[in-house]
Amino acid sequence: MQNPTGMYKPEAMIFDMDGTLFQTETALLPAYHKMFDVLRAEGLYTGDTPPERLILGSLGMLLEEIWQIVIPETDDHVRSRANELLLELQLEVLKGGEGLLYPDVKETLEQLQERGVRLFVASNGLEDYVKGVSAALGIAPLFEAQYSAGEYQTATKVLLVEMLLKKYNVKSAWMVGDRSSDVQAGRGNNLSVVGCAYAEFGANQELEDADVQITKFAELLELYDNAPSN
Repeated sequence: MQNPTGMYKPEAMIFDMDGTLFQTETALLPAYHKMFDVLRAEGLYTGDTPPERLILGSLGMLLEEIWQIVIPETDDHVRSRANELLLELQLEVLKGGEGLLYPDVKETLEQLQERGVRLFVASNGLEDYVKGVSAALGIAPLFEAQYSAGEYQTATKVLLVEMLLKKYNVKSAWMVGDRSSDVQAGRGNNLSVVGCAYAEFGANQELEDADVQITKFAELLELYDNAPSN
C-alpha cells in the first residue's frame, strides 16, 4: 500500500491546545485588554496596552517567554501578577460562554476515540488554564490526560511530551499542533507530526518540518483512516 505521508496509524494522538483545538483569541483578547486595565489601576503598569499582535505571535511559547516579548521592561512581580490576572480573566470569559473551539473539533475527537485512539493534551500553558478550557468547552472527558508546562514545570514541550509518553506507556503517537514547539516536541520524541495551519496568528514556516499540514481539524480523521497499520 502506498503511504505518501510516511505516517502509520498511531496508538495515541497528543494535541496542543491554543491554535489547535481552541480558538485562543476568543477568550484571550478580551482578557488581555482587561488585564492591562487592572495592572494600570493597581499602579503596576503605565502606558498603552501593547499591540495584540505581540501576544498572538507569542502563543505556544512558555509564559516567561511571552512576557519578555509583550512587557519586556517589567519585573518578575508584574509578570507574576499578569499571569494571575490573565488566567482569571480568561476563565471568566470562558464561563460566560464566549470561548470557541475550532470547527468540528469535538466531533472529530469523539470519532477518533470511537476508533480506539488514545487522546492526550500537551500544552505550554498553565494547568488551570488548560484544564479550564477543556472543561468549559465540553471536551475534557475525551482526554486520558492533560499535561501542561505549568503543572510539570518543564522547560520545553519536548520534555513535557517525553514525560507523558513514559507515564502512559504510549508506544506510537501523532503530535498535533500549530507551532514550532509542537513540531520540536514530536521530532524530539520520534513521533509523526501533524501541523495545524488554520490558526490566523501562526506562521506557516513554523510547520515546514511537519509530516503533513491540515487546514481544517476534521482532516485529521481522514488522515487517520487512510494511514496504514504498522
